[in-house]
Amino acid sequence: MSDNDMITIEADPKEERLHLADLPGSEAELSPTPDFMPRYPGSGRLDGKTAIITGADSGIGRAIAILFAREGANVAIVYLCEDEDARKTLELCKDEGADAFAIATDLGSKKACEEVVEAVVERFGGIDVLVNNAGEQHPDRDIRDISEDQLRRTFQSNIYSMFFLTQAAREHLKEGAAVVNTTSITSYKGQPVLLDYSATKGAITAFTRSLATKLSGDGIRVNAVAPGPIWTPLNPAGGMLPEKMDDFGKDTPMGRPGQPNEVAPAYLFLACEDSSYISGQVIHPNGGTVVGG
Repeated sequence: MSDNDMITIEADPKEERLHLADLPGSEAELSPTPDFMPRYPGSGRLDGKTAIITGADSGIGRAIAILFAREGANVAIVYLCEDEDARKTLELCKDEGADAFAIATDLGSKKACEEVVEAVVERFGGIDVLVNNAGEQHPDRDIRDISEDQLRRTFQSNIYSMFFLTQAAREHLKEGAAVVNTTSITSYKGQPVLLDYSATKGAITAFTRSLATKLSGDGIRVNAVAPGPIWTPLNPAGGMLPEKMDDFGKDTPMGRPGQPNEVAPAYLFLACEDSSYISGQVIHPNGGTVVGG
């Protein structure tokens, strides 16, 4: 691994940004370890493609990055601050034979998003797939407990980042390109202790549908994935109330949380030509919960 394989992009100091709690949390410290390795051999479905994957140091993002690498993509791993996790993801992508590098930055900054795109284009020559997966959540028992700082930060991380990065990538997205956004089951059924997070996920669902309508004429597909409870560092690191963790995922019809490698194939499907006639849609890997849309 060379010095150029892990870089840091500083946000514009004039932009107001916040960092709340110890999120996204370390996958290296998570027990039991999530299942993130792909379950099947690659078939070249992303050969020669370049993918940007945000929040790719751990959790669902890590599983997507490794799967895309196995399917032949060049991979840009974008993450906030968990260097150890990002380094591990990078190593695993390289083990799959991919050209990959990692970028540490705060995607709530428009300037940082622009520099991420510049770095990826400089390294790989273009962008074929953009996976907007980074996000954060902060549980609160009462709407009155949600501070102004927390509200701003949750929207900044979860929806502003998607706008900023998609804006920056737009000129490089040509016919045949794909955008895949991470929304959530909370966009459809709500979550009483994640009011601000759920609101951002509703915005992401609407953003996906609107952007799909806008870009379909240019041959660019835009879809989303709405996971249910998935075993990643986000919830145990402070993204869910501690007393809820023992029962995490048990309220699904399948009676358990999902694993990252059970979600990543939905992103692959939407990123590759298998879904060439699909845009503006949402896939729901959520353990069997039936939701509308």
